Amino acid sequence: MANLSLTTRDVARELARRYSTMTHDELDMLEEILVPMKFPKGARILDEGEVCRNIYWIVKGLVRQFYFKNKKELTEYMATENTICMSIESLFHETPSRQIIQALEPTVIYALPMHDLETAAIKSVNIQMLYRKILEESLIISQQRADMLRFESAQDRYQKLVKTSPQLVLRAPLVYIASYLQMTPETLSRVRTAVLLNS
Repeated sequence: MANLSLTTRDVARELARRYSTMTHDELDMLEEILVPMKFPKGARILDEGEVCRNIYWIVKGLVRQFYFKNKKELTEYMATENTICMSIESLFHETPSRQIIQALEPTVIYALPMHDLETAAIKSVNIQMLYRKILEESLIISQQRADMLRFESAQDRYQKLVKTSPQLVLRAPLVYIASYLQMTPETLSRVRTAVLLNS
């Protein structure tokens, strides 16, 4: 799915394959609401203070979601191809986002505008199912991250990330990986060394 020659129809088919079976007419409806977007490395897809109005499907690239606390950047989430990204509180409450979504590589995204998706979901049970499955996935990812930070050691956190998101570990700057795992870069360096020695 990282192919830049993908059409909007290809993306609609991939979303249907992943989240909900669809008829030809339902694929037409989904294709109609998808909005292709391209961002250079470093660009902000969503800025602090903006209202998030889209669910973003990453076709190519790497993004991170972060916020500022005591003037420090804290990484909340990172995602590569074939992954959903959004500021969920801003999206549902229509309030300014406290989070920033930034492209860490040249990135191609297809946006699902919330208003259009809800309108389509009223007309189609399968699009409603897709919508629900996307939200379920987002909630599960949030819960898994919260549990990881609560219950797992620094080494276990890193090993889990390597296992579940190998592309992220290979492509994201170490300073962001450390922040995402709630470690200092020095701790991450020690953990990586220990993991390599034990493998």
